[in-house]
Amino acid sequence: MEVVDCFLDRIAQFDDQLHSYITVTTDIARAAAKFADEERARGRSLGLLHGVPFGLKDMFDTQGVLTTAHSKVLQHNVPAKDATVVARLHSAGAVLLGKQAAHEFAHGGPSFDLPWPPARNPWNPAHYTGSSSTGSAAAVAGGLAAFSLGTDTGGSVRTPAWMCGVVGFKPSFGLVSRTGVIPFSSSCDHVGPMARTVEDAAIVLQVIAGNDPSDNYSASLAAGDFRSLLGKGVSGMRIGVLRHHWEEDIKVNPELRQAVDVALDVLRDLGAHVEEVRVRSLHDYYAVRIMLTESEIFAGHRSHLREHADDYGDHFLGRTLAACLFSSADYIAAQGLRKRMVNEFEVLHERYDAFITAGSGPAPHMNAHRSIGAQQKWSSPSMGTVFSVTGAPALALPCGFSQAGLPLGFQIAGRHFDDARVLRIGHAYEQAMQWHLRHPRLTPRLPAPAVDTGHDAPVINVDLQTRAHVEASVRQAGLRLSDHQLSLLLESSPHALAMARKINRLQ
Repeated sequence: MEVVDCFLDRIAQFDDQLHSYITVTTDIARAAAKFADEERARGRSLGLLHGVPFGLKDMFDTQGVLTTAHSKVLQHNVPAKDATVVARLHSAGAVLLGKQAAHEFAHGGPSFDLPWPPARNPWNPAHYTGSSSTGSAAAVAGGLAAFSLGTDTGGSVRTPAWMCGVVGFKPSFGLVSRTGVIPFSSSCDHVGPMARTVEDAAIVLQVIAGNDPSDNYSASLAAGDFRSLLGKGVSGMRIGVLRHHWEEDIKVNPELRQAVDVALDVLRDLGAHVEEVRVRSLHDYYAVRIMLTESEIFAGHRSHLREHADDYGDHFLGRTLAACLFSSADYIAAQGLRKRMVNEFEVLHERYDAFITAGSGPAPHMNAHRSIGAQQKWSSPSMGTVFSVTGAPALALPCGFSQAGLPLGFQIAGRHFDDARVLRIGHAYEQAMQWHLRHPRLTPRLPAPAVDTGHDAPVINVDLQTRAHVEASVRQAGLRLSDHQLSLLLESSPHALAMARKINRLQ
C-alpha cells in the first residue's frame, strides 16, 4: 500500500506537467495493493510482480476501465474483458495504476486536436516524448510507474524509450500475445515492456510471454527464461553495426552519433567483436513497413472513416487516408519483399549474434508538431523500422545525454526468438555505463509549458492527373471527405504513390 500510494501521490504531484495518464485507477490500485499485502502477510506470493505498480498504454483492453486508443472514436469504450497480457500481469501480482497517453490508435502525433493532450518529456516538458507509447515512456522516466506496457508497430516502444532515457523492448514477433490489444497492423504489431532497467524489462517479459491460442500469430513455444543469462557478459559475441543507416540513409544528430560510437567502444572493451556490415537501405525497409501498416490500419478503420472521418485527428488522417491509393498488388508485393528481407537477415545471423543501430534523440520541442507534414511523415524512417519489418527482437537503451540534458539512445537487435541474448547484451552495456541511475527533476504542481497548438495548412503539390486519380480512389473507397480532409490526402498522395512505385521496383 505504501508503494502504491507513493506512485499515486507522484501522479497527483507531477502529471499536470507530463500528461502521461488518461485514466488513473486509484481505487483499483489501492484495492489490489491491499490484497497483495494481505497475501504476503499470509506467506503467499502472487508471482514475480507481487505488488509492483504499473501503467498501460491506452491500447490494451482493461475490464471495466476506460480504453480509448487516445481517440474520440473510443472515448466512451469500456471493455468487458482484460487483454491476455493484462490478465497475465494481474495473475503475477502487478497493480494497475492507470491507462496512459498514446498517439491516436498508436498512429500519428503529437496531436492537439484529440480529447486528451499529448504526453510531455520528463527531462524537459516543453519537449516531445517520441512516437506512440508516449505516456508510458514519460511515466516510467518520471517515476509515475515502475514499468509499463506499450505497443510497437514501427518503433513505438523504442522511440519513446530513447527520447525519455528508459529501456524499451520489442520482443520477437509472436512471442507476446496481442489478443485484446486494439490493432494497428496484424503484420507488424508487437507488445513490449518499458522499464528503468534491462532486468526489469526481462522480468515483465517473463510474465507476459508465451503462447496464446486466441492470437493467430502467437508462436507455439515455451516462453523461455529471460533473466538467467543477464550476468553472463558479451565476451566473444559477434556484433554487426548497421552504420550506414544513421550516417548515409538518414543523418542523425551529431551528439547521438558520437554517443553511439562510445557505446560501440564500450562493447568492444567488454569483449565483443564489433564490425560494420551493410544491408539494404533503411528507406527500402520503410517502404515495406508503410505499405503493410497503412494498408492494414486503413482496412480496419475504413467503415468508420466512411461515415465519421471527423472523429479522427489530422495526423491520423494525413497518414491513413493515403492507403486508399494502394492496390492489392502493391500490398502483396510488399509482403513478398518483406519475406526476402527476413531471409537476408537469417543469412547474416550465421555470422553475427546481434546487430546495432543508432536510436534517436534528443527529443524535439513540442512546437515541432506544426511542421510534421507529408514529406516528413512519408520520407523519414525511424531507426526502429528494420526490425519492425523482420519481426526480430530489438532493445532500446539510453546511451547518454545531449548538452541540453535530453536523453540519447541506441538499439540492439538479434535473431528471431533469441530475445534472451539481446537482453544479455543490453544488460552488460547498461551495467558498464549506469545511465539508468540518472533521473529527471520534476517540480510539484507545475503546469505543462505552453505550446503553439495550431496546425499548418497542408501543402498540396499535385498535377491534375494525380488529383483526378486521388478523387477517383476516394469515391471507390466510399469516403466522404471534407475539403480539409481531402487536402490532407492530396498533400500525402505524391509520397504514397511514389512509395507504391518503389515497392514494385524492388520486388
